[in-house]
Amino acid sequence: MANDGPVRDEDLCVACAAGVDVSPAKPTSFKASDLDPPRLELILVLAVGLVAGTISGIVGTGASLILMPILVVCFGPQQAVPIMAIAAVLGNIGKVLAWWRVVDWRACGAYSATAVPCAILGVKTLLAVPPRAIEVALGAFFIAMVPARRWFHRRRLHLSHRDLALLGAPVGFLTGIVVSTGPIQVPIFIGAGLEKGAFIATEAAASCIVYFTKVLAFGMADALGTDTILKGLAVGGSMMAGAFVSRRILQRMTPHEFRHLIDALMIVSGLSMFWVAFR
Repeated sequence: MANDGPVRDEDLCVACAAGVDVSPAKPTSFKASDLDPPRLELILVLAVGLVAGTISGIVGTGASLILMPILVVCFGPQQAVPIMAIAAVLGNIGKVLAWWRVVDWRACGAYSATAVPCAILGVKTLLAVPPRAIEVALGAFFIAMVPARRWFHRRRLHLSHRDLALLGAPVGFLTGIVVSTGPIQVPIFIGAGLEKGAFIATEAAASCIVYFTKVLAFGMADALGTDTILKGLAVGGSMMAGAFVSRRILQRMTPHEFRHLIDALMIVSGLSMFWVAFR
């Protein structure tokens, strides 16, 4: 029977002579590297998705700009675009649910009526205009919208539902081609007289309809596998959570602070377009 008493010095000497390792066992420690790389990637993407959903829930856009580089690195460019499209649908649903009572459904319907069919056309169409020309034009448009928004606000002018329908066609077409046209939609719905929660929810409702159409177009092109759908749902879930976090922040902002925030967003978006065009 084994002796359960204390180990004596002579016992250690005998064990060492027999070649037995008697050194104390080292305590095991957990390292981040012990996790599977795919699991680490998913944790990173979900964390960034929460941040992106929160920021997008405050300014109305930006989630794609934040998430796309991470998605491309983690999953590759071929999966990144449809994953972002699925996540954008859920993220916008989260914003609509967070501000459900203030959605302007008439403005949403007017914009979506032309944006949806043009988005389908955009998915199937190659852009013939040189990319630099588009980037410069978008940059100038974003920056020009800052004084234009203030001019509209001073004169209490706003875009009508007919104007929204006219603008929905070209923006919907661009949405079918590029990852996101959120910065373009921001001044359009702000120009319709919407602010804070009403702006966030109405823009999100329209974007949700357009992005859902884009997802269907990807599905018809056999670009949606089960793995891509699951990843898109996971990322979209984290963005939905961010939408409810942003609601608390936005409720504390005054309309004046919100308008200044949108102006800053337009200037940053415009300058970034110029940088992309002339880098």
